[in-house]
Amino acid sequence: MSGPAAGVIARRVGIQMPIPPRQVTRVRLHGADSPDAVLDDALATWFAAPHSPTGEDLLELSLHGGAYVSTQVMAALVAAGAVPALAGEFSERAVRHGKMDLLQAEAVADLIDARSHAMHRAALVQLSGALSRRLLALREALVEVEALLAYDIDFPEEDDGPQPRERVTAAAQAVLGALDALGATMPMAELGRDGVPIVLAGAPNAGKSSLFNALLGDARAIVSEIPGTTRDALEAMIDERPYPWRLVDTAGLRDTDDRLERLGVEVSARWLARAAVVVVCAETDDALDTTSTAVASATRARLVLVRTKADAIPSARADAVALSAQQGTGLEALRAAIREAVTATNPAPPEDQPIVTRARHAAALSSARAEVAAFVAAWEADALPAPVAGTHLRAAITALEDLTGAIDVEDVLTRVFRTFCVGK
Repeated sequence: MSGPAAGVIARRVGIQMPIPPRQVTRVRLHGADSPDAVLDDALATWFAAPHSPTGEDLLELSLHGGAYVSTQVMAALVAAGAVPALAGEFSERAVRHGKMDLLQAEAVADLIDARSHAMHRAALVQLSGALSRRLLALREALVEVEALLAYDIDFPEEDDGPQPRERVTAAAQAVLGALDALGATMPMAELGRDGVPIVLAGAPNAGKSSLFNALLGDARAIVSEIPGTTRDALEAMIDERPYPWRLVDTAGLRDTDDRLERLGVEVSARWLARAAVVVVCAETDDALDTTSTAVASATRARLVLVRTKADAIPSARADAVALSAQQGTGLEALRAAIREAVTATNPAPPEDQPIVTRARHAAALSSARAEVAAFVAAWEADALPAPVAGTHLRAAITALEDLTGAIDVEDVLTRVFRTFCVGK
């Protein structure tokens, strides 16, 4: 419970307030109107305002497990005057009381929703305030450019004369570069969330589905001797570093008169065009050459060549991974080859580098960048008076402040927090 009435409501359900702050205290909870009806023998922790996660008086209750107990205690608290929290309301109160900024609050939701090491790391970095500090530094740099303009506007007759235009241009260009660098991290977040597309491709019955299952450690794909069994693409996520893999098992590549199989081959072609890495599967050396040539013409992705069923048809090729999905041999070598192909084009960001994780962040940064670029263009062309050109800088600063929640814009806060889980 968070709010100024938390202590009063706590007394109504049996807690002998005040209890020592920041210490776990054993309490007996009962209904608001029935002191003799004990609901639970629980633990309570009290945080007095403003030294709490929300900045308000806050009470945490640890109950015995089970839906019945928690439901009964919730009902007792509501009967005593509490109101169920809206989605994201605790985080919103923390923002309003200065316990975290809007970016850190969003990081709480990202941390809860993280499905991969990459998103978990990104959320923790953002929660630490690294992205907020980076944006604050950009805001301060823009304020410095504003100050240079203001000096010329307000003190044109000072002894040291007007500021060199090149100094203003260089300062603004530096901010542009920093905004571009930050905006360029958005694809890292997309990879962390959606995974790097790793497509298994090859002729029918080349062992793709068996390899798909072996990499997952689960029988997700139907394995059959009948060519054309896989009629559509199967997808699964594998958490790897630096980014998860979006493993895709596609239909066998071949010319066919079967309408359904032909549709599957068309889906395979679309996945090849989107892939970051294609694992080319074939049973023999000649088939591998033919298939890799066909795949290379349909994709710009990096290719990893695989000789499947190596236990039955041995090969000494040095440019291909020899494996047997049934016996499990060669799988680690394949994983290493895929990792190398992924990191060659998508290197891991530094551990402490903040990245842009949401469309809201990207839109605000894009707006700020457009305003700074408009200022630079007007300033270099001497097309506008300094006060007019400076409005672009002020608009850029406002976009960054809106991003961190420094400006209390109600519709922005409402839009952000209503996407949270209830009670977070």
